[in-house]
Amino acid sequence: MKIHADLPEAQSITGYGPGWISLGTEKITESVILSSRGVRIAWPCARFEALTPEHFAQLAPLEAELVIFGSGTRTRFAPPAWLQPLMAQRIGVESMDTHAACRTYNILAAEGRHVIAALVLEAPPL
Repeated sequence: MKIHADLPEAQSITGYGPGWISLGTEKITESVILSSRGVRIAWPCARFEALTPEHFAQLAPLEAELVIFGSGTRTRFAPPAWLQPLMAQRIGVESMDTHAACRTYNILAAEGRHVIAALVLEAPPL
């Protein structure tokens, strides 16, 4: 599916599919953190089960209004204790499957919100 943001200045996701997203013409196949303010950080976790508290602690210094957590092919939730560094800074977290997270991130980024997408990109089954 191709999607386009209304605000071209914001970093936006232009497409997605099983195990990938695209930013412009670049295809990304590994989990990633994206900020509506242009930050892009590799997020080393190939699947939801590989996540640790440190993955979520990495998000707190980005000081976003909201973190959109794309948990892979289906909606899953991180243990609340793992979200403590974000809660301490009053940063909200919304969990959804990665494709829904892509769409939600684009909408909020287009509104000019400071939002982070933390996306688990699971490889499609063989």
